[in-house]
Amino acid sequence: MAGVVRTRELRHTGAVVLLMLSVAAAYYVAGRLGLTLQVVVEGAVVTPLWPPTGIALAALIWFGLRIWPGIALGTFLLILALGPFRSFAIGVLAGNCLAPVCAYLMLRRAGFREELDRLRDGLSLVFLGAFAGMLISATIGTGALVVAGMLAPGSFWPIWSAWWAGDAMGVLVVAPLLLVARKVRWPLDLRPARCAEAVLLLLSVAAVTFVTTTSSLAVLFLVFPLLIWSALRFQLPGAAPCVLVVSVLAISAATDRAGPFAGHSLLEVMGTLQALNASAALTGLLLSAIVTEQYTVRRKIELACAELAEVVDRLSPGTAARRRPPDDSRR
Repeated sequence: MAGVVRTRELRHTGAVVLLMLSVAAAYYVAGRLGLTLQVVVEGAVVTPLWPPTGIALAALIWFGLRIWPGIALGTFLLILALGPFRSFAIGVLAGNCLAPVCAYLMLRRAGFREELDRLRDGLSLVFLGAFAGMLISATIGTGALVVAGMLAPGSFWPIWSAWWAGDAMGVLVVAPLLLVARKVRWPLDLRPARCAEAVLLLLSVAAVTFVTTTSSLAVLFLVFPLLIWSALRFQLPGAAPCVLVVSVLAISAATDRAGPFAGHSLLEVMGTLQALNASAALTGLLLSAIVTEQYTVRRKIELACAELAEVVDRLSPGTAARRRPPDDSRR
């Protein structure tokens, strides 16, 4: 019996280790992809969208605190990929681990549900998971660079704001996409008209975003009717991919200083870019949560009415049938 218990424990430990390694690998790959869209602020390299924060928070929501070593390992590998591991890297490593962990603990305390089917869940992810939680990584990471002499004290706030915005956008853009992908119900609605509408929507978002981010005209707002369409018609499964497309294309144009981002200072470019990304993410996330919550309430009301009709029919047999309106098709 003891041998069986020990074998189960070893299998469980092996599964947890494999899970940690998977999280570390996903974190590292996402970080390498995020570094392809980077900017230099006050001599420091930052990314307007840092996908690993979204991956880390989603992994914690799914698997709990036991996978935090995977986040630490992924961060460590990314630091080594950028250069030798120096003393200030300890602060960066600590901040990148503590931020998603604290964000997860705050979400759990607030009663967050990964289905994101309530407005309170969307607001919790925005204000607790993204805005509040990512203050930790930006503060500790930037502070470590200043203390180590890698940055001048006067550069703290510009780099801190860019760091915080990139980490927060990673949560707002990537985490909802991962959470909804895991909760997609099978079989999917594969009606031809529905599929055609979804494909047309995604292509329209990509086309409009590409045009607005490469045109010299300030027409970035044209993407928002499409984001509203995606949230109303497909809720988060439709809005999350559209927000990701908008964010990636906008960041690509901003780093190339193309379209509406041309001829402006780095501070102006970053401000415009993060305002667009944040507005797009909030529009898709919060509107999807509101629509989903309304659909859920309507289904509950319909179910309650059906159950009440059954109770009335049992108490007074035939009453429901007598009260049912006549069927004109039989006439």
